[in-house]
Amino acid sequence: MEKALMLLLAVALLSLGHTDGEENARALLKERTKRQIPKTLTVTTILEKPFAMKTESDALEGYAIDLLSELTQSLGFNYTLHIVKDGKYGSKDQEGNWSGMVGEIIRKEADLAIAPLTITSVRENAISFTKPFMQTGIGILLKKDTAAESSYMFGFLNPFSKELWIGIIISYVITSLCLFLVGRLSPCEWTEPASEQNQFTLLNSLWYGVGALTLQGAEPQPKALSARIIAVIWWLFSITLLAAYIGSFASYINSNTNHIPNIQSVEDLLKQDKLEFGTLSNSSTLNFFKNSKNPTFQMIYEYMDKRKDRVLVKTFSEGVQRVRESNYAFLGESISQDFVAAKHCDLIRAPEMIGGRGYGIAAELDSPLIRPLTIAILELFESGKLEYLRQKWWENTCSTQDQTGWVPVQPYTLGGIFLILGIGLALGLIVSFMELMCKSRSNADQQKKSCCSAFSEEIAQRFGKTQNQEGLEKKSPTSNSCDEVKA
Repeated sequence: MEKALMLLLAVALLSLGHTDGEENARALLKERTKRQIPKTLTVTTILEKPFAMKTESDALEGYAIDLLSELTQSLGFNYTLHIVKDGKYGSKDQEGNWSGMVGEIIRKEADLAIAPLTITSVRENAISFTKPFMQTGIGILLKKDTAAESSYMFGFLNPFSKELWIGIIISYVITSLCLFLVGRLSPCEWTEPASEQNQFTLLNSLWYGVGALTLQGAEPQPKALSARIIAVIWWLFSITLLAAYIGSFASYINSNTNHIPNIQSVEDLLKQDKLEFGTLSNSSTLNFFKNSKNPTFQMIYEYMDKRKDRVLVKTFSEGVQRVRESNYAFLGESISQDFVAAKHCDLIRAPEMIGGRGYGIAAELDSPLIRPLTIAILELFESGKLEYLRQKWWENTCSTQDQTGWVPVQPYTLGGIFLILGIGLALGLIVSFMELMCKSRSNADQQKKSCCSAFSEEIAQRFGKTQNQEGLEKKSPTSNSCDEVKA
């Protein structure tokens, strides 16, 4: 009867449509939720950095401890906390018995398990989970010197990003083509179009672009104003690029962030034979590979199963120690790997993360604690406290150095010089057309023909001519084109 009255009162307050009424209703519902939770709960956890760690005074601290403290403030319960007796997360043996924190929940030795406990379908059949308080996945933990063991034959390309290199190549080709076209169109680059070979052939234009790009200079030298405009803009573009490359390359050499792992994914692990790899025995990571239908993941599991006595470890700390002391790659929860990679600057996590999953708070099956805990977790997420806790416990000097270290030069950094190059090429082409039109007009006046006809003949002379046009050329007097344009 009391519960029904409370619900009716809450609905009545919400129906008022006022902020005060809504807040009062939420407060009443929260008070009712607190009454449903026992005053004192038994909580189990596991020693795992940075979730739960022992201090010098033998007390516990970490992300999970802070999360538990926030939940007690929100829901108003007390707790007794202990470390799981067997030091395991929880797996099911052949007889159907559960170990670790999951086993303690099932045997009612603990009311809650607050730890980096992965939500899986097998565990969901035995216990209940809240909504995830943290998202994670399976990552690959590597040692930097083994991860970057291969020689960087093409390391000189790293100062510029791939996109920027593509942009430079495209700019070089377009500039060479524009220089070729301007050399053909501009009268100043020809003495006698009918019999002379133009100096800016396609190969000469490409060679001139390379010479300017390397600051070595190249023949032929442009004579026309239009060709000189393009040459000057390309030289300016080249000088800017070389200055940016030299600065980035010096930073790249002196930076500690050039340990780019040659193992980027689990496929790369299968392709090499220098590193052994494994994971925690009886863990959700191992079960993920075991139950996966992906052929690559099945091969990963077969590799680890055949060498389980050698590559599987009992604890996360043991896996980290093996990575640091031997040629070993450790597959495990990426969030934990990020923490150890931040604390141990000789370690690195490969970029790929597979098998996205979440950590949840566990209670017995169909426990009334799950719903209020889930609501409290969502409130902590919406208020930003979960993000604050993550930043607090994952803050480190290594990641700070990486963030402020070297990065390749991106296209947007040099976007202005690309824009100037484009404007210069367009201006050069426009000026070359104007030069050709002036020459055509001069010829039209001398030969008493239309400007369009003279312009067509000039274009034909520069880009290919017929025998009839050759005969006309012999009959038609031509003069020095540069002098006529200048006149």
